[in-house]
Amino acid sequence: MKSEQVTLKQYDGTIDDVSFSFTPTLLLVFAGSSILKGNSLASLLKQKFTDTIITGCSTAGEIGGTNVSDDTVVITAIKFDKTKLVKESIDLEDASGSLSAGKELMSRLSKEDLKHVFVLSDGLNVNGTQLVSGMRSVVPDNVSITGGLAGDGANFINTYIIDDGDIKNKSIVAIGFYGNDLKVGYGSLGGWDSFGLDRLVTKSEDNVLYELDEKPALELYKSFLGEQAKGLPASGLLFPLSMRVDGNEKPVVRTILAIDEDEQSLTFAGDIPEGAYVRLMKANVDRLINGAEGAAKVTKSENNNPELAILISCVGRKLVLKQLVEEEVEAVQDVVGSNVTLTGFYSYGEIAPFMKDAKCELHNQTMTITTFSES
Repeated sequence: MKSEQVTLKQYDGTIDDVSFSFTPTLLLVFAGSSILKGNSLASLLKQKFTDTIITGCSTAGEIGGTNVSDDTVVITAIKFDKTKLVKESIDLEDASGSLSAGKELMSRLSKEDLKHVFVLSDGLNVNGTQLVSGMRSVVPDNVSITGGLAGDGANFINTYIIDDGDIKNKSIVAIGFYGNDLKVGYGSLGGWDSFGLDRLVTKSEDNVLYELDEKPALELYKSFLGEQAKGLPASGLLFPLSMRVDGNEKPVVRTILAIDEDEQSLTFAGDIPEGAYVRLMKANVDRLINGAEGAAKVTKSENNNPELAILISCVGRKLVLKQLVEEEVEAVQDVVGSNVTLTGFYSYGEIAPFMKDAKCELHNQTMTITTFSES
C-alpha cells in the first residue's frame, strides 16, 4: 500500500501540478464548496486518472497532513496492492429517502469478502441517522462502516459530493473494500461538557425537534443561547445537544442544521426521537484536543501499524478551536505516527462506531478516525 498527497492552495482551474509516482487505486479529494461549485475539477482529474476511483466532498475545512486549510484542494492518492475497491453512488431527492438509500447502497456492495465501507454523503439533504440505519440493516456485523457528511463552511447552503468525473449535489457515494489483507481501525470521541437540566423530547418527527418539556423547542433553545441566538443556525454549532434514548446507552451528540421560526423547530443531522432526553453542551478546548487524541488511541488499538488515516472532525470543533484547530490534528499524528499520511475534512456529521464491536452511529462534534493498512 502506498499513499502520496498534493495540496492546491489556490486552485486556478488546472491540475498541471497534480502527479504521483504510482497509478492510484483511489483518489480522495477534499475541497471548499466554492471551488467545487460548478467547475471542472472532478472531470479534469478523471481525464488524467482514467482507471482510478475518485471521490471526496466539499468541506468546512480541509485536512492535509497536520495542516487545516479553507478553500483549498487536498488530493490524496492511495494504491492498494491486495485490496479490491468498488464504488457505488445514489442520488437523494430529500432527507426522507435516506433509509432506502442506505439499504440500496449496501445491497449493491454486499459480497462475500466485503471488509469495510467508507461513505460520503450530502450534508444538508440527508437524515444521517436513517442513512446509517439503512446501511447497518443490510451488511453483516463483521463489516465496519465509517465516513461523514459533506460540509459548506458555516454557510449551510450547498454541499457537494465527488463521484468520479462528476460533482453532485444531493448524492451519496460509498466505497467497498474487499479482501482479508486489509486492516482497518476506527474510533470516534468528542470532548464536550454537558450542563443544565435534562429536557424531555415531547414532540419530534425524525430529525426535526418541535417541543422540549412541551415548550417550543426553538424558543427554549434561544433562551439558552442568549445573545448567541442571533447567529443561528451557525452559532448552534457551539452548543450541541447530548441525547440519550436508553439510559444504558452511550449518549450521542446532535448538531443543528437549520431552524424554522414559523414552526419554532430545530432540524438536526440525525434523529431526535420522542421520549429521548437531551442536555445542552459547551466546549472545553483542552477536552476537545484530548478527545481527538483518545480517538486516535482507540483507532491505533485496532490497527497497530496504520499507513493512511482519514480524519473527519465536526465543523463545530473547528469554530471552537479557532487558531488551535491544528492541535487536534497534531494530537492524532503523535499517536498514529509521523509516517502515516493524514487526510480528511471538517464535516456536518461523522459516521463510525465509537470503537470495535459497537454499532455504527451518526455522530456530531466528534473527531472520527479511520486508518488503513495492508498485511
